[in-house]
Amino acid sequence: MKKLLLGFRLDHWLVAICMAVMVVIAFLNVLSRYIFHFSLAATEEITINLFVWMTVIGIGLAFERSGHLGMVTFFHRFPRSMQKASILIYSVLAAGLFLVLDWYMIQAIYDEMTLFQARSASLDIPVWIYYAGLPVFSVFVFRGIYRDARARLSDRKRED
Repeated sequence: MKKLLLGFRLDHWLVAICMAVMVVIAFLNVLSRYIFHFSLAATEEITINLFVWMTVIGIGLAFERSGHLGMVTFFHRFPRSMQKASILIYSVLAAGLFLVLDWYMIQAIYDEMTLFQARSASLDIPVWIYYAGLPVFSVFVFRGIYRDARARLSDRKRED
C-alpha cells in the first residue's frame, strides 16, 4: 500500500481527471449532435473552465520540469554567481506574477460573491466557482516554481 502512495501526485491526478471529464463530455456532445440532432450547450461551459483549471495546474508542472521558456543562451554565459542570482530573481518574479494574479482573482471572486452575484449562462452556477480555480490551483504553480529553483540551485552547487 505504501508503494502505491509514493507515486501519487495530486496535480497529475487532477489533470488526468479534468482531461478525462473533458473527453467524455466532448464525446457525449458529438454523439448527441449526430444521433439526436441536439447539442448540449452546457458542455462548452464545463469544458472551457476545466481547460483553464487544467492549464493552471499544467503551468506548475511546466515550472517543476523546467519546461517553460527561458533565455538559456544568456544564462549559460553568465558566471556561476550571476546564474544563482538570476535563478533567485526569476523565481521571485514568477511567484510575484502569480501572487498578483491571485490577488486580482480573489478580488474578482469577492466582487462576484457580494456585488454582482452573476451566474453562468448554461448551468446557472455562480461564476465565482469557476474563478476559484485560479487561486486554488496556484498552489501547484508555487510548488513548481520552488522545486525548479531548488533543483537548479542544487545543480549549480553540485557543479561548483
